Amino acid sequence: MGVVKNPGEGARRVLVIKLSALGDFVLALGAMRAIRETHPKAILTLLTTPPYQELAKATGFFQHIETDGRPKGVKATRELLKRMKAARYDVIYDLQTSGRTANYFKALNLPFQTPPLWSGHAEDAAFLHSNPERGNMHSIDRLADQLIAAGIGPGSIKGKWPPMPDMSFVRRSQGEKPSLTPAYFGIKGPYALFIPGASEHRAAKRWPVENYGGLAQEVANCGVTPVIIGGKSESELAVEINRMEPRARNIVTRTNLFQIVALAEKAQFAVGNDTGPMHMAALSGCPGVALFATSESDPLKAAPRGSQVIICEAETLDQLSVRDVWQAVRMLGAIPAQAAGNES
Repeated sequence: MGVVKNPGEGARRVLVIKLSALGDFVLALGAMRAIRETHPKAILTLLTTPPYQELAKATGFFQHIETDGRPKGVKATRELLKRMKAARYDVIYDLQTSGRTANYFKALNLPFQTPPLWSGHAEDAAFLHSNPERGNMHSIDRLADQLIAAGIGPGSIKGKWPPMPDMSFVRRSQGEKPSLTPAYFGIKGPYALFIPGASEHRAAKRWPVENYGGLAQEVANCGVTPVIIGGKSESELAVEINRMEPRARNIVTRTNLFQIVALAEKAQFAVGNDTGPMHMAALSGCPGVALFATSESDPLKAAPRGSQVIICEAETLDQLSVRDVWQAVRMLGAIPAQAAGNES
């Protein structure tokens, strides 16, 4: 098989596959934008899962969003594959690159058929991402390298390379809704986002709750309100932090993805574990301190990327003290001068 050329503006139907998780989805937004720019005349479809439908819609990149990317059962899988075949996509960009999506490629790449051009890690893909170091790369760099293998690279799209996610679409799509303001949550004055959660099955990625409580005291003593965000699984953590520091504001379970971005845009800083909302905060321009247990994840491959992010790492998170993280916060220079004068 000779070198295959990306159809670029000539493509009429293009599919992007990105199923989860939140952090990975957000980190793929730059690659999605590059694909949209490469195929400006194409009908662009996203195959994803329900939690990311509204966020994807707000980007403005896609004409269609399908949320059954992880079908349950043989019948549902057959229906998905039947639909994918019927769509006759010119190019499919597999940004998930999992065993599941490789199987989708195999199902579309049957003998005596003309399969779509496929970008991904599946063997025999037209745009095979074969870099042996792909598993050791940061998500943004890995996706950029995958796009280069598909004929999309520096100079072919607007802006710098690699294509960085840009959360400004949230403000463009949502406008100035009252629900996007700190006042909506009863937050007054300077505040900082506390993000104590992580994957439910990865408890070792969570900095001890008593440390978050101790940090909340330091922050509140400077006149900055700690604002705790997260989902239902962080409810008990938030209650415990609030017990240790009553001046903290607990808004766990009350924020959607758009509100997280809007709050991050106006926060003094964010402190959080290796989790999706921390990536969103950093990409929204919020200074941040990200906490990593190197026994669980490698900051070189998973650290939030933003204009001002400090990584605090240790083999296990119980080895990171409140003092360690507080010093990192102070290094950000994100405590207002007048508030710093209140520190005891």
